[in-house]
Amino acid sequence: MAFKTFLQHQHRPVLVRPRPRARLHQPTRRAVLAGAASVAAAGLGPEAAEAQPAAPVLTIAAASDLRYALDELLQILQAQQPGLAVEAVYGSSGKLSTQLLNGAPFGLFFSADRGYAQVLFDAGLCTQAPVVYARGHLVAASRDAALARLPLREIVHNAAVKHFAIANPQHAPYGQRAREALQQQGLWDRVVPRLVLGDNVTQAAQFIDTGAAQAGLVARSLVLAPSLRGRLAWQAIPSAWHSPLEQAWVLMKRTGSAAQQRAAQLLALMQSPTGQALMQRYGFESPGAAQR
Repeated sequence: MAFKTFLQHQHRPVLVRPRPRARLHQPTRRAVLAGAASVAAAGLGPEAAEAQPAAPVLTIAAASDLRYALDELLQILQAQQPGLAVEAVYGSSGKLSTQLLNGAPFGLFFSADRGYAQVLFDAGLCTQAPVVYARGHLVAASRDAALARLPLREIVHNAAVKHFAIANPQHAPYGQRAREALQQQGLWDRVVPRLVLGDNVTQAAQFIDTGAAQAGLVARSLVLAPSLRGRLAWQAIPSAWHSPLEQAWVLMKRTGSAAQQRAAQLLALMQSPTGQALMQRYGFESPGAAQR
């Protein structure tokens, strides 16, 4: 995926502007169309398919670090329940929470930062207080394996690093934690002139993968995703360098009863041994570990 980078003054970070309309990831699109596909599989013609009542759709807004793990969970859920209608949209937690505050029609919100979910609950928009579903982790990544193995200070000071990618700290939790880690290590002022800001952490990882940035700080769940595993070398950033990435979900009050049932099924799968093993495979800590 190509992204246009808008270079500004050399001492100001580069802000990468998102496309006007995000393209849904392919597994998610299959989830949305599963109801129509099941009708076709039953041997019914187009007229019969049109006559079938539309299945209630569960719409999900999710932090971009969850993209690949959640897509896989949805595939498992659909295999268990053919015809399940689910639509997932991914982005930065801050922007998604703002959309929800402004009435966006999502039924379930997975935030990379419990704080953004808490804002929605405090506004009276949720059925219950935020529930932590995982703890995320920050990593330093590069396509250059030798560079990725260096201490963060040496990565930042390395002359080969012309651009350093993070998610935009204004609205992306992983960008906020990246800034905290760099500040904690006294590296923020050094790296600012070379910053390339992704609209979310997935874009930041893509900048590193495409060579638009030689290194950066991104989500562990992304470097472990099939599309990037083996392409990016990485090392963990100590969690003591930044505030925790406690990731939480909230169910919106506007969600209909049928969609609430689908949300409950998804959340039960996520909390099951199968779901927890999948989440851990993507580098997330379980909620129990997040509380210790």
